[in-house]
Formats: sequence, C-alpha cells, structure tokens
Amino acid sequence: MIGTPTRAPKPRGKSPGWEPGKKRHRKNRYPIVKKTVTPPLKEPSIAV
Repeated sequence: MIGTPTRAPKPRGKSPGWEPGKKRHRKNRYPIVKKTVTPPLKEPSIAV
C-alpha cells in the first residue's frame, strides 16, 4: 500500500465463544402468574 499515510491493519485475537463439544442448556421456563379478579367493592348506603 504505497502512497497512504496509515499503517496496514494488524490481525487481532478472536473471541473464544462456545467451546466445541460443550452442551448448551435452554432457559428454565416458569409458569405464568395471572392476576386474580377482585370483586367490586359495594358502596356503603347513606342513612337518611
């Protein structure tokens, strides 16, 4: 590369990633927690 002021790129180390032969596990799935329906509150009757 003649004529450029920059240096040529150098090779860098590669990340290891998953080791060959290592088993991968799925995430644990937890049961869905649903909200319970609350009954509507009765309004207190006003004594006249």
